[in-house]
Amino acid sequence: MSNKKGLSTKALTLGAILTALVIVLQLMGSFIRLGMFSISLVLIPIVVGAALCGKYIGAWLGFVFGAAVLLSGDAASFLAVNVPGTIITVLLKGTLCGFFAGLVYELVAKKNSILAVFSAAVVCPIVNTGVFLLGCIIFFMPTIRSWAGDDSLLSFMIFGMGLLNFPVELASNLILSPVVVRILKLTKHQ
Repeated sequence: MSNKKGLSTKALTLGAILTALVIVLQLMGSFIRLGMFSISLVLIPIVVGAALCGKYIGAWLGFVFGAAVLLSGDAASFLAVNVPGTIITVLLKGTLCGFFAGLVYELVAKKNSILAVFSAAVVCPIVNTGVFLLGCIIFFMPTIRSWAGDDSLLSFMIFGMGLLNFPVELASNLILSPVVVRILKLTKHQ
């Protein structure tokens, strides 16, 4: 959808529509909770945008996702501990998950576009969760240690914080992202 001068009008239009969808899904998705975290159905439009519009639109959608997380109150418990660390972690995890989903799609699509969508759908939640856990280690370790209580710190971080919602995000991405991309590609050809 892009040309040598930049993004096409179609890519920018789709990117704008997906931006609105990211905001709505994040604000509505904050009601679907697993423990202290909400399930990020918002990763689906990020993968779709990254696949159909490229890594930079994917990064933009991820950034918007991060901003919506901050504004929705989903990061309130972390903001109370470390405002700059929370902002950096949340915006970086969103931006990077969109960028890398687009980059992986771009690289794999040269061989197989269907495999490329599935690859992007896997990479997006892995980067999102991985950067989140890294941010927790860098900015919030004493707080997380107190949250873990008697539990093993590593066990609490991996199972309680990271893997609790990760399988749901991964499954929803693997099921829905390829379907949406396929439908949008079919409508483009008609």
